[in-house]
Amino acid sequence: MILTATVSTFFVWQVLCKVNSLAMESPIYIYPGDNQDTLVKRLLEGGVLKSTASFKLAAKIDALPIIIKPGRYIIKEGLNNRQIVRVFKLGLQTPHNLTISGNIRSMERLAAIISSKISSDSASVLSQLTNASFIDSLGLTKYTFPSIFLLNTYQVYWTATPREIVLRMKREYDKFWDSKRVEMAQKAGLSPLDATILASIVSEESNIRAEHPIIAGVYINRLKIGMPLQADPTVKFALNDAGIRRILFKHLEIDSPYNTYKYKGLPPGPISLPSPHIIDSVLNYKSHKYLYFCAKPSLDGSHSFAATLSEHNKNAREYQRAISRLR
Repeated sequence: MILTATVSTFFVWQVLCKVNSLAMESPIYIYPGDNQDTLVKRLLEGGVLKSTASFKLAAKIDALPIIIKPGRYIIKEGLNNRQIVRVFKLGLQTPHNLTISGNIRSMERLAAIISSKISSDSASVLSQLTNASFIDSLGLTKYTFPSIFLLNTYQVYWTATPREIVLRMKREYDKFWDSKRVEMAQKAGLSPLDATILASIVSEESNIRAEHPIIAGVYINRLKIGMPLQADPTVKFALNDAGIRRILFKHLEIDSPYNTYKYKGLPPGPISLPSPHIIDSVLNYKSHKYLYFCAKPSLDGSHSFAATLSEHNKNAREYQRAISRLR
């Protein structure tokens, strides 16, 4: 009897402690309702296990539930059967990167990016992003809501719900706006929301990083004297047409709170999702006397800045001559 028990114990130990995982880079996705048979099939398809028989036996010994916890799992090389079973028994998912980047001007685009990294589809994510009562519970409006989504990379779990993702973004936004940044915004006569909105405009005006603090300074100067911002990107946003190359007088007729030619001050919300470094460019804006800027005749994407309208008109004529020479 003692010998039988000893042999049995040794056998169980050998099964549980047998190294049974191979190197795997591709994740294993487990969906709601997937069972042990589905799990084994996925592990086989992924080339993860050395032995399915010993894994099944280990799963039985360690009481792995029949229905497996949904998630995105990556099994590291060199794990034994007990360790592999534990990963799925406890739902020890492997997080991955959700990168919010690019020119994101709509909730539809943002929903597509988020849904590519979680189990919810784009429609479900968009429903959460446009849920008026939820947005209101965060102390935001449909105009200000986009401000909490900062361009950055975040580690998330595949099973995170759209609501959890939004709440995570709100926490990240609140963390970003520490006391130092809030104080810097106040010194510039801005709130955190104002600075975020202004950063979204600045980001659309130039791709040259060194110009961002200068352009921010131009708009802050205009705000201080009550001069309309007259920012072309806000008109494009109002028209829902980012592809417009030149703003014409007919475009300026649109009656929208985003038309900064018609309405003074900042628009009610960001026109795109700004990156943290551009928000910091606004907070560290360049102090100067410029009120105007236009593209340089060099046509390299850089801008000429001016303190007076006559100087600005001269710069604009030089730019137009450069454009005319290309025709």
